[in-house]
Amino acid sequence: MAEAATIPAQAAAPDPNAKVERAEPILTVNNIEVVYDDVILVLRGVSLEVPQGEIVTLLGPNGAGKTTTLKAISGLLRTENGEVTRGEITFMGENIANSDPEKIVRKGIFQVMEGRRIIEDMTVIENLRLGAFTRKDGSAAVKKDLDMVLDYFPRLRERTGLAGYLSGGEQQMLAIGRAMMARPKLVLLDEPSMGLSPLLVKEVFSIIKSLNKDLGMTILLVEQNAKMALGAADFGYIMESGKVVLDGSADQMINNEDVKEFYLGGGGEHRRSFKNLKSYKRRKRWL
Repeated sequence: MAEAATIPAQAAAPDPNAKVERAEPILTVNNIEVVYDDVILVLRGVSLEVPQGEIVTLLGPNGAGKTTTLKAISGLLRTENGEVTRGEITFMGENIANSDPEKIVRKGIFQVMEGRRIIEDMTVIENLRLGAFTRKDGSAAVKKDLDMVLDYFPRLRERTGLAGYLSGGEQQMLAIGRAMMARPKLVLLDEPSMGLSPLLVKEVFSIIKSLNKDLGMTILLVEQNAKMALGAADFGYIMESGKVVLDGSADQMINNEDVKEFYLGGGGEHRRSFKNLKSYKRRKRWL
């Protein structure tokens, strides 16, 4: 008697409701509210976690509060008359909410801001060395890390002049390299794909993944390009109107039908906001 052919089972899609086991967080944002100018409520109870060694991405439309969340973590709210008025931001066991930005950098958090913010009238090397201004481990260690950064970004090794003459992609590489020079425990990346061609976006995200894999760099990534962000991340959060409305592993997000429709281009002309979709079954945390 002939044996019945064995049909290999197809891998099941990730359960959107399954609990994801994660490492201990290096950063915990717990139910924070942020107010600008003492009256404008921007964040309305945001909570998230960033475990050591992970890439966590924060997605959402313009005005959702993503950049404000990063600035709350890095302390840069204070430069814009913003304040965390409720909740805690815990980094390595210490509440850093409303701390001085310089102190937060010294604790090991470095923000790469939207639009790169390099110093155009300084050279590439001067910009990189500026990233190491908080370090106290000597010039030899800084020189070693400078060589490492240039190995990661060989294009910068070829550019010895003023940083203002770099292309947009090269400026983004310089901004990330400057962050590496600080030897951060956590990097906050704000819109690294902004203004870049699709080819350069792929290159930048390839570098981000390499930094995480090779150096164990922990990254909190804010990004409009959801497809690229989820392709690089371990875990994701979606924000709308100052709240986190959905979270899950990158695989869960990619396979979530609502995420596909609203953030991965699956909805075509019918793409709408989560908050305006009457048929969407909102989770308890949205309420």
